[in-house]
Amino acid sequence: MRFLPPGAGPRRPLRRPAAFTRRALLVTVCLAVLPSGVAQAAPPPSPLLKVGRLAAASCPEPPLIDGGMPRTREYLTAAMRCLDRLWSARFTRAGLGFRKPAVRFYEEPAQRVCGVRWPANAAAFYCTERATLVFPLTGGWIEGRTDLYPLKVAAHEYGHHLQSLTGVRDDYEARVRSGRSHARQAELGRRYELQADCLSGVFLGSVRGSLARTEQDWQALSDALRASGDDGDHRTHGTGVSRLRWFDRGYRAVSPAACDTWTATPSQVS
Repeated sequence: MRFLPPGAGPRRPLRRPAAFTRRALLVTVCLAVLPSGVAQAAPPPSPLLKVGRLAAASCPEPPLIDGGMPRTREYLTAAMRCLDRLWSARFTRAGLGFRKPAVRFYEEPAQRVCGVRWPANAAAFYCTERATLVFPLTGGWIEGRTDLYPLKVAAHEYGHHLQSLTGVRDDYEARVRSGRSHARQAELGRRYELQADCLSGVFLGSVRGSLARTEQDWQALSDALRASGDDGDHRTHGTGVSRLRWFDRGYRAVSPAACDTWTATPSQVS
């Protein structure tokens, strides 16, 4: 599976098209939640799905390493500016209220952040109660990388902020608290996470023309997304195939309307 690089013609689907937990924070890569589940009734239609298509926008990437020195804080700060600018403009145009998330950077994982213990093995995450994006500046998710994966992770966490702004998180948490089975709660969690993957694709699709990336770069992102899946028995975010599929849906559509994981079949959110 691969994405077309900027300027390579019309976007096309990947070769195989088809198809975090509460505790005050949502983790982007590996906060284990619950095992697999079954189909759910969809929540009420969310304003998020009516935001509309993002316009093509410029978001040049600063280097993650410059002169042998890491520039992760600068890189993520630039990414946050782009995300704030694009999503705030789109929300305003759609008549929706918008506020920027707070952002906190850490050189190393702290013992506690946002009032809770830093989750084991977590990369970036979103503190729901404090509307705060938390980014460690070290770790395999960003340190020494040259691919687009750090930008995708930042956009995924921002997607959780958008879910909070539009009531998706409230609906999700109410359904988790409603006494559903362990398996059904797990499926709800994957629907929530895969929607954030899709929203990250919407963002990258809107700025792809300004990223100065090659076809090999997009293939590397595809490979990284596939490798980020939780394909074992304890699945919280979706398999690699599902994560890549939902990212690609957002990337091709450049619209949150493509990100309705809540009405998708169980096989599409596996």
